[in-house]
Amino acid sequence: MLKIRFHGRGGQGVKTSSHILGRAAFIEGFMAQDSPVYGAERRGAPVVAFTRISNSPILERGFIFDPDIVVVMDETLLDDWLARPLEGLKRGGVLFINTSPDAADERFRAGNVVKYSLTDAALTIVGKPVISSAAAAAAAKMTGFVKRKSVLEATVAELSELGLKDDVLERNLRLVGEVYDAVPRPVINVEPETMRREVVTLSSRHVLSLDILSLGNSTLRRTGNWRLYKPVVDYQKCTGCMVCYIYCPESAIVLDSAGKPLIDYENCKGCLVCLKECPLKAIDAVREVKVYA
Repeated sequence: MLKIRFHGRGGQGVKTSSHILGRAAFIEGFMAQDSPVYGAERRGAPVVAFTRISNSPILERGFIFDPDIVVVMDETLLDDWLARPLEGLKRGGVLFINTSPDAADERFRAGNVVKYSLTDAALTIVGKPVISSAAAAAAAKMTGFVKRKSVLEATVAELSELGLKDDVLERNLRLVGEVYDAVPRPVINVEPETMRREVVTLSSRHVLSLDILSLGNSTLRRTGNWRLYKPVVDYQKCTGCMVCYIYCPESAIVLDSAGKPLIDYENCKGCLVCLKECPLKAIDAVREVKVYA
């Protein structure tokens, strides 16, 4: 049995990715099982989903603790001490990271690691950073046996059920083909032993008292690394009407002495409600490049 675990954030299409892969495997004649795990459905919050593929009946259920393939749909999760996407990955298994192929990271200089920017491909072809079909295509390529045509067929079935318009569906099919063809296929050669489990060391202060700050976030859970885009205020246009301040759902905007908005980027999750509500269009969306620890 092949076990695939997807790690991403709410709004990226993690659950749909596992559905597409499971359906594609079923089309190929395999038995498949897919399921997501998430708490409150909140855009940007960590989400995990699982797909099992087998030639025989699948009797396991629930969380996959020892995946053969891990698909990380948001690279900021690699440093998330609660998400722990690398935990349990089998030796010889495959780690796929949605990032630039040229991204330098000392942790992943060797081993079965595949890097490809699904987000850039989705923005170019679909026009939105939703990468459900792209991640499914990448995972299918990682398996080595789920074919391109099956992923395309599964994508049509899954996205049609979501009520997507024909032009959006067509762009997603182009995205699937692009990703499937571009992503290299590694060799999966798993060993019985699993990778060293990640160990999280907390100070006694954190163990005894998770300090809650005024913005409703603990010191260890800043939502600033949930963003794909960040709002940036154009103070030449801003009149200090306070609409953004009023509508911010996270209280991540405060006012300076002149009544102009200041954005707390450590806790702004990038929902861009402020941008949509600004009557003067004085707020722009800028692609995020900095990740907060």
